[in-house]
Amino acid sequence: MELCKKLSCKEKNKIMERITNYEAHIENAINWLWDSLPSLVAAIFMLIIGMYLIRLINKLVRKFFKAKDYDRSLETFTQSLISIGLKIVLFVLVITQLGVQSSSLVAIIGAAGLAIGLALQGSLSNFAGGVLILLFKPFKIGDFISAQGVDGTVKEISIFTTKVTTFGNQLAIIPNGQLSNNNIINYNAEETRRDKIDVGIGYGSNIKKAKDIMLNICAQHKNILETPAPEVYVGELGESSVNLTLRFWAKNDVFWPSHFYVIEEIKNRFDAEGIEIPFPQRVMRQVK
Repeated sequence: MELCKKLSCKEKNKIMERITNYEAHIENAINWLWDSLPSLVAAIFMLIIGMYLIRLINKLVRKFFKAKDYDRSLETFTQSLISIGLKIVLFVLVITQLGVQSSSLVAIIGAAGLAIGLALQGSLSNFAGGVLILLFKPFKIGDFISAQGVDGTVKEISIFTTKVTTFGNQLAIIPNGQLSNNNIINYNAEETRRDKIDVGIGYGSNIKKAKDIMLNICAQHKNILETPAPEVYVGELGESSVNLTLRFWAKNDVFWPSHFYVIEEIKNRFDAEGIEIPFPQRVMRQVK
C-alpha cells in the first residue's frame, strides 16, 4: 500500500495500460486458437490418415512387385521414391490446411528447394547415380561385386546408397554417385568364372609330372568344367622355384569351394609324389 501511494498518477496509468495490453494479447491469442482449432484438428487428422495411407500404399507396392517377380533392386528404389514423394505431398496438404496460402507455400518450397539443392549437391548426385544404376543395371541385389575397395554381396539398392554385405558379414554402405562414376566388377554377371592358381615347384622336380597331377585333379573334380578345358603352363622361372599357373572354369555358386579344394589337393598330391614346393630361403654369411 505504501508503494502504491508513492507512485504518481502517470506511473499508475502506465501500469494499468500494460496490464490492459497483456489482457488484450491473451484474449487475441485465445480467439485465434479458438478460430484455428477446426483447421488444426483437421490438419492433425489429415496427417494421421495420410501416414496410414502411405504405409498402406507401400504394402501394396511390395505385394505388386512380389506378384510380378520384378527385380528386387527396382522394388526397393521405387518404394523409397514413392514414400518420400507421398510424404512431401502430405506435408504440403497439411500446411495448406493450417491456412498457409498455396502460392506462398510454392514460393517458399521453391526457394527452400534451391537452397537445399545447392547445399546437398552430393546427395543429388547420389540420387542420379541410383537412377543410373537402375537403368543400366551394372548389378542387382544378390550379386557379388567389387567396388570402391569393398568386396561383397549387394543387399539393398536405395535412393542414395547401396548396401553391401562383406565376407566378414559387415555392412558396407556405398554412395550411389561413387558407384555409378567408378569401376565396378560384377562377379555374377556371367554364369561361369575362371580361376587362376600359381604354384611353385623346385628346379629339380619334374615339370611334366607336376602339370599332369594338376590337370588330373581338375579332371576328377565334378565342379570344374570340362569346357573350356583346364590348362597348366610355366608362368615364370623364379629365384627359387619354377612357377606353374593353373587355370580352370567353374560355375559361380561352386567357385570358391573348387578353388580351395584344388589348392589343398595340389599340396597333398605333390607331397605324395615327392614334388617339392620350395619356400624362400636366405643364406647368411658371417664375414670375419
